Amino acid sequence: MSRIPELDAKALARHCAAALAAHPTTGRFAALAVGPADPTADVARTVTLTDAPEHDMNSIFLLVLDRRSGRPAGVGQVVRGGGRTLDDGPDLIGRDLSAVVEAHGLHDGGTVWDLATLSVLPDYRNDRSAVTVSALLYRSLLRAGQRAGVRHLVSLLDRDAHRDLTLLGVPFVPMAGAGPVDGVHAVYAPFAAVEPAIAEQARRLRRVTGPYAGDLPARGLRRIPARRLAARLADHVATGRDLDEHILLPGLERRRYRGLRTRG
Repeated sequence: MSRIPELDAKALARHCAAALAAHPTTGRFAALAVGPADPTADVARTVTLTDAPEHDMNSIFLLVLDRRSGRPAGVGQVVRGGGRTLDDGPDLIGRDLSAVVEAHGLHDGGTVWDLATLSVLPDYRNDRSAVTVSALLYRSLLRAGQRAGVRHLVSLLDRDAHRDLTLLGVPFVPMAGAGPVDGVHAVYAPFAAVEPAIAEQARRLRRVTGPYAGDLPARGLRRIPARRLAARLADHVATGRDLDEHILLPGLERRRYRGLRTRG
C-alpha cells in the first residue's frame, strides 16, 4: 500500500500560514475541520502519517493550529461510513459485521463516523496549553458531527484514548458487547447522546464527592485539582464556552453524508 505524500517542513509551514490567514480568529489557537480536498488536509495527513488511502476521500480532518509557532498542535481524523472500525473491528472482536449492525441499529440509514484519531501532538502534550488543544479537538469533533448530521460514532481505541474519552464523558459502549482485545477497545456511541453525556460528566465532576465515568489520573490529594480540571474540560467541550469562537468548519456542508458503507 502506498503512503500518501507528506509535506516537508517548509511546505507544512506554508500550508499552516495559508490556513491561518484564510480563516482568521482571535486567540493563540485556531481549530478547523476540513474535507479531503482542502489543501489544509495535507497538514493533517503529514502529522498523522496517514497510510490508509482507501479511506482518505471519505475523511474529515480536524486540526488545531498554533498562531505563535505557525505549526499544528493537535490533529484528528474521522471517516464517513465506518472506516477501519467497521472494516476490521468485527474480526478483531470475533463478531460478524451483521451482528454489529444489528446491535447498534446501524441499518437505519443514518450517517456513521469512525473516529480514527484524535491527538495532541508531542510538542504540546507537556505544555500548559495541552488542555486547550484537547478541548478544541473534542469540541471540533462535536460541532463537525452536528453539522454533518452524524447519527452513529464508532472507534477502535487504545487504552489511553479509551481512558481519556471515558473521563471526558463520551458514552461509548463495547461494540456488540465485546470486551477489549490486546488493549484495543471497539466501541460505539449514538452521536446525539455525546454532548449531553459530557455535560452530565461535568456536573458530576464538579461535586466534591460522588460517582463519575472513568478514572482520574491522580491519587491522594492530587485527585482534587485533577477532578476540577477534568470538570472544566468537560464543561467547556459540552458548552463550547471559550472554544466556539476559535473553531471554523470550512467546506463542511449542511447535508446528510452517506451512511453505513458495507463491504461488498
